[in-house]
Amino acid sequence: MKKLLLSFIIIIGFLSTQQSMHGQDMDNKTLEKAIYIVADSVKGTAGNWQFAVRDRLLICITDKNNNRMRIMTPIIEQKKLAYTDLLKLMEANFHTALDVKYAITNGVLWSVFIHPLKELSKEQVMRAIEQVYTAAHTYGSTYNSTGLTFPNSKKEEEEQVKKKKI
Repeated sequence: MKKLLLSFIIIIGFLSTQQSMHGQDMDNKTLEKAIYIVADSVKGTAGNWQFAVRDRLLICITDKNNNRMRIMTPIIEQKKLAYTDLLKLMEANFHTALDVKYAITNGVLWSVFIHPLKELSKEQVMRAIEQVYTAAHTYGSTYNSTGLTFPNSKKEEEEQVKKKKI
C-alpha cells in the first residue's frame, strides 16, 4: 500500500507540473490519458471507459452536454447488506468517505466520485480513482477513502469515556 501511495504522489506531482496556465479544462481526451496512467487495462470509448486498477473494475462515464462525470466501482449486491452495514455506510459518507460516496442503484452498492467534468483537474482525477478504489477496498472494515477523516464527536466522546475508565 505504501508503494501505491508513493506512486500516486509521484504521478500527481508530475501532472501538476504539466497542467496548463489557465487552470482546469477537462475533456474526454485528457481524462482518458489520466485513466491510462493508473489503469492496468482500459476498455471502452470516449466518455465511457471500464478499467482495472489492481484487482478491481472501475467505470468512468462522462456527459459533456451536462458537464458531469463519475468514476465508480461496484462493491456488493444490495440484498447482502445488513441494516447495520447501511448505517455504517451513511456515517462513512459523512466522516470518512470524503470526496467519494457509498451509493446504491440497481441493486448494487457502489463507491462513486461525481463531479463537474470541465472543472476537474488531472490531480483530482488521480485522487478520485484512488479514493473510489480505497472506499471499495475498505468496505466492511474502516469504510474510508483516504487516511483523513472528519471529526466524529460521538466516537471521540466514547474514546474519552474509555480512557477515564482505565
